[in-house]
Amino acid sequence: MSNRLPIKQIRNIGFIAHIDAGKTTVTERALYVTGRTYKIGQVDLGTAVMDWMPQERERGITITAAATTTTWKDHQINVIDTPGHVDFTAEVERSLRVLDGGVVVLDAVAGVQPQSETVWRQADKYHVPRICFVNKMDRVGADFERTLQSVRRRLKANALAIQMPMGQEAAFHGIMDLMGEKAYFYENGAESFEEGPVPRERLEDFQKYRDAMIEQIVETEERLMIRYLEGEDIPTEDLRNALRRATITRQLVPVLCGSALKTYGIQPLLDAVIDYLPSPVDVPPVEGIIPNSDEVTIRNADEDGPLAALAMKVATDPYVGRLVYLRVYSGVMKTGATVYNATKGRRERLGRVLQMHANHREEVPEITAGNIAAAIGLKDTFTGDTICDESSPIILEPPTFPSPVISVAIEPITQADRDKLIDSMRKLAEEDPTFLVRHDEETGQTIISGMGELHLEVLIDRLRREFGVGANVGKPKVSYRETITKPATAEGRFVRQTGGHGQFGDVWLEIEPLERGSGLVFESRIRGGVIPREFIRPVEQGVKQAAENGSIAGYRVVDLKVTLVDGSYHPVDSSELAFRAAGSLAFREAFRKGQPVLLEPIMEMEVVTPAEFLGAVLGDLNSRRAQIQTIEGGDDIQQVRVLVPLSESFGYATGLRSMTQGRATHTMEFKYYEPVPQNFVKDIVLGG
Repeated sequence: MSNRLPIKQIRNIGFIAHIDAGKTTVTERALYVTGRTYKIGQVDLGTAVMDWMPQERERGITITAAATTTTWKDHQINVIDTPGHVDFTAEVERSLRVLDGGVVVLDAVAGVQPQSETVWRQADKYHVPRICFVNKMDRVGADFERTLQSVRRRLKANALAIQMPMGQEAAFHGIMDLMGEKAYFYENGAESFEEGPVPRERLEDFQKYRDAMIEQIVETEERLMIRYLEGEDIPTEDLRNALRRATITRQLVPVLCGSALKTYGIQPLLDAVIDYLPSPVDVPPVEGIIPNSDEVTIRNADEDGPLAALAMKVATDPYVGRLVYLRVYSGVMKTGATVYNATKGRRERLGRVLQMHANHREEVPEITAGNIAAAIGLKDTFTGDTICDESSPIILEPPTFPSPVISVAIEPITQADRDKLIDSMRKLAEEDPTFLVRHDEETGQTIISGMGELHLEVLIDRLRREFGVGANVGKPKVSYRETITKPATAEGRFVRQTGGHGQFGDVWLEIEPLERGSGLVFESRIRGGVIPREFIRPVEQGVKQAAENGSIAGYRVVDLKVTLVDGSYHPVDSSELAFRAAGSLAFREAFRKGQPVLLEPIMEMEVVTPAEFLGAVLGDLNSRRAQIQTIEGGDDIQQVRVLVPLSESFGYATGLRSMTQGRATHTMEFKYYEPVPQNFVKDIVLGG
């Protein structure tokens, strides 16, 4: 088994990029070149091995991070192909948390794109060393130099070209290897290539680029710099070792090029993964804390050490059930073993241990330190939990996930779907930490939240296909409120004659507005037994019952004080029921006299946008009745803080992405209620 290789011969890498940069195509070609697959999968034809979900094949995009394992030149490469769409950023987040290195795939035509910036920041957060692969060099408009400059400018990366293309667009036919001092020649349509010396006509360019590469490398090590300044010719092996150290410490980012669709540059890319990206022993030991303390401890990448593994993902497999993907940092994880979930503080039993190849499974007896695998049988383990030896407990830092930005209401089509819907959504929420489900008590709606419209669309499609649940989706309702603007007084008189004992209750109420957020306050000023004490409480109950439905649009009444000031009773006919009804009648009448208004929830929103889109963002916010509070920032990034009605924020995530090429983000939280402008009230009343 490949997982018995020494740890220093293991590479855990992820392909990360903007959507359509070609990550999955690069992964498919790498699997084919290494012999892991016997035919090349095509994203456009829906035959890609790594895009195995029906939703991925139909849309031609990656939705879920797929893991696989292959070998290249006596090294094991564990690969995770991540999504590029911003809606599925959580998959990138959890993958980068457990990877040792990343391959950032860039489009040679588009250069650094918005999601490229996002995944780059995520990789920075987890200190992941990376190399870049400039893909699609054969496309019209491809420009390697321009892409290299965009990496330096937009990603603020110390990018180092270790290859240069020979020709571009339709004329792209080979690659100059600046480190190896040779060239790779490709024939159109051929999967293999020929190695040879750099063509004579390209020697001048080659030497210029190689000298620039050497200068960048020696700057990272004083010892090498001294040798270089003294005129010594630095051997290629020394340069390669120095570049490896500089890549692992994230001082340099090697940049390669090719065309994955034609399998150009894939073999040299695999060589670069082995040469420059770290093994588990090349990165610092993983840190964690000892349970029930703040004491920090570490685990070295060592098969003989105590078990320490991090659950990076939970998935529901239609054939084997619940799968938990784990990165093993230390020790050995064996089939049938009893392990300890340090996060939950309970023992679990490992059923089977599986080596994953996208959605195909290969059962193995054990998984050793430095590897990524899946386990069956861990019923109480969720994303971010730590599995370890009970005798050496440790809690590793879990991945962090962004908050959902878009919500919709969902309801089952039939009664039979109701129970299935709840169970299915629970399973999906286990898989996806950015998918949240809540029940709104006020509106009676079940609200689901996610990272974007496509994210929720895919999840709802999965509910229908995988779980057979019928569901309707709609816009969430806004919880409006009602209140008064001036004091008012009214009488409530409830009199019924029924032949025997009648019903009699008579009260006078004063109401007055209070500050926002005060709620509903009830007070009694009855003196001298005008109304017996036992009937005061029923009056308050009647008032609160009536306050559940205001007179404008039937929303709850808030922010006012109700005072019971007078009334009368009958020694025989008065009852709790009569005074409850009288209190309700008096409140409704007083409320109508108090010039009621409709209140809407106001959200505090913060938008972070590149400065070039600030004008468009402000214009859109103004159209949403937003009140600009502050605008701060530098030349590149602007932070806009606004107050905006919740009703105007629906669909904002999608609109913001459209107007900023997906480069802006926003967060939102409830602030307070304020009156709805008069010209919008009619629409709300009719809509409600």
